[in-house]
Amino acid sequence: MILLDNALLNPSPGLIFWQLVVFGSLVFILWKFAWKGILSALKEREGEIEGALRMAEETRAEMAKLKSDNDKLVAEAKKERDFIIKEAKEASDKMIAEAKDRAIEQGNKIMEDAREVMNQERVKMMSQIKKDVATLSIEIAEKVIRKELSDKATQQSFVSELVADAKLN
Repeated sequence: MILLDNALLNPSPGLIFWQLVVFGSLVFILWKFAWKGILSALKEREGEIEGALRMAEETRAEMAKLKSDNDKLVAEAKKERDFIIKEAKEASDKMIAEAKDRAIEQGNKIMEDAREVMNQERVKMMSQIKKDVATLSIEIAEKVIRKELSDKATQQSFVSELVADAKLN
């Protein structure tokens, strides 16, 4: 066991007096010189903390507003993107339809030109066939007449018939 000093357990009135004097002077010195500084520092610190809290709240509100604005901008950008895509699709569909129409027109024109060329070629061929048939007919007739009129008596009778027919007409 530790033996405790009896003076510490039962302080004397003089010790209590001097402790009160030292404590009082310490409180007085602190009150006179340091108390105002400590209070002003505490008030200043409290003001800084309130300012920081106010700024944090303003920043939070501003961030919420910026997020809302950002969401609106994203929504508008999506709408604009969808509109641009829609316009591009319509334009491409229109261009495809126009190209298809032009191709059909050109195809029809080519077909019409081909028909016209075919008709012209047919007319030329028919004309050539008629010429060839006429030439062939003349050659055949000439050969038939030569054969039939090979003797002099047949020629005389044929000429007489022609003269008789010519007078009748």
